[in-house]
Amino acid sequence: MNSANRVSLALIATVMLALSSQEAGAQGPAGKIVRIVVPAPLGGPADVLARLLANQIGQMQGPTMVVENRPGASSDIGTEAVSRAAPDGNTLLITNNNLVITKHIRPSLAYDPMTSFEPICLLVNVPLVVVVNGSSPYVSLSDLLSAAKARPNSLTIGAFGPASSPHIIEESLKRIAQVDWTYVPFSGDAPAVTALLGGHVTALVATYSGVMEQVASGKLRVLAATGRERIRALPDVPTIAEYGISASGFKDFDVSAWLGLLAPAHTPQDAIAHLTALFMSALQTPELKAKLLPQGLYPDATCGAPFAALLKKDFEYYGRVIREAKIGAE
Repeated sequence: MNSANRVSLALIATVMLALSSQEAGAQGPAGKIVRIVVPAPLGGPADVLARLLANQIGQMQGPTMVVENRPGASSDIGTEAVSRAAPDGNTLLITNNNLVITKHIRPSLAYDPMTSFEPICLLVNVPLVVVVNGSSPYVSLSDLLSAAKARPNSLTIGAFGPASSPHIIEESLKRIAQVDWTYVPFSGDAPAVTALLGGHVTALVATYSGVMEQVASGKLRVLAATGRERIRALPDVPTIAEYGISASGFKDFDVSAWLGLLAPAHTPQDAIAHLTALFMSALQTPELKAKLLPQGLYPDATCGAPFAALLKKDFEYYGRVIREAKIGAE
């Protein structure tokens, strides 16, 4: 996701070394090579996930997985390349929520997120949170919203963006609560966290992985998780839906970032079934979980039709908020 989930340099180095060793060896059964396109730069969460999976599948004697980074144009360059690839199961895409956002911002895209791909699996959930400075007077989401209602436009809420999942959540929260505050865009979680620590913004909507170190040290305080379930590492922090705020929309609030696996449209179903089994087996290994969980990446097993339904739900949700809030690509 282009929300800047920070991953340790040591982990990246380990993944790169392992994958290099794998690629230098045998090419798996019958020399089969599968290309995983990541439409994001080296070292981001999608890239690290792809390389960890490629390495794990190699250890399982599966086909050789070669990760190809094709960043640019808010993920569009790599994503479009996969949409045009041969539907033979040998070219895959690991991407994030951008897939179902960008079409609403740039309708002229050469691919359609709902028809140009075969959804395979949601691989990991990336929880998002509403967070404030550890010294903030706001100790709950209700406190923050009450202050925003009492003092319109006096609060500033930062988020990666514009037109990112955190930005769209911020706008959705503002509209449901019927409050006014000022949105402050950032180029990623890291500069947003720096601004929050410095007292330059009131709160952030950010990935949990991007703030987890400061939360653990007490420098930042999480007010709420944006997904349906509480974050495993923060069992005492409620979700937005749990607040029970009477305004329509809160009880059903359920928005998280994710990383998913897709293939070009018309890829044969037997190939999809094989890839599903392969990636799910790799994702559920204790070794891979041990690397993902400390990064705030939570393995999932939503595959096939349920994953397609999630894409449709998110596509409609993001589109509605983008239209209502008049979010552009500026």
